[in-house]
Amino acid sequence: MKTPFYKTLIIKQKGFNLIELLTTVIIIGIVLAIGVPSFQQFVQKNQTITNANNLTTALNMARSEAVKRGAQVTVLQKGGVNNVWSAGWDVFTDVNNNGTFNDDGDANLCETGEDCLLRTYGPLPNNFTLQTGNNYANWLAYLPSGLPQGSGPFDNDTFRLCSNAADITKSRSITINTLGRPRVITGTASCP
Repeated sequence: MKTPFYKTLIIKQKGFNLIELLTTVIIIGIVLAIGVPSFQQFVQKNQTITNANNLTTALNMARSEAVKRGAQVTVLQKGGVNNVWSAGWDVFTDVNNNGTFNDDGDANLCETGEDCLLRTYGPLPNNFTLQTGNNYANWLAYLPSGLPQGSGPFDNDTFRLCSNAADITKSRSITINTLGRPRVITGTASCP
């Protein structure tokens, strides 16, 4: 006996009806509405941690190189705006101890009597700021003893790393004590 034609059509039809499709779209919309803000906060937190670690790495490297080389190693902010380090920074041996990078511009790097660039760090993402007090307004150097010296009157200071959200509880403070040791703390007193 043959199967009637109308039963054959019903058996071969596959897919979604309109109600199933709308239900699926609504569920996806709810999941995205809940998940996207959490994901954005997760990304921002990881960027904050990464940027704080980059600065801490640069400071520890400068201190280590100063002790190892028996010479001053300076961390100099880029951009030329006092107290603002968001444009990045350079780490270099500072032969004349003046806090500025001196190179004669030829192809020979690290010649006798000129500074030697050890590492350069690029700018922070657009949604982050890095500022410090007056003690490290332009540069921070480590002496051969491992002790810090700043462009200001004292040897200790705090960097404030903030996102544009200006949430001081999620920002980071990188404090350098008078012995030169950097320490990262969650939260800052203020964000610019």
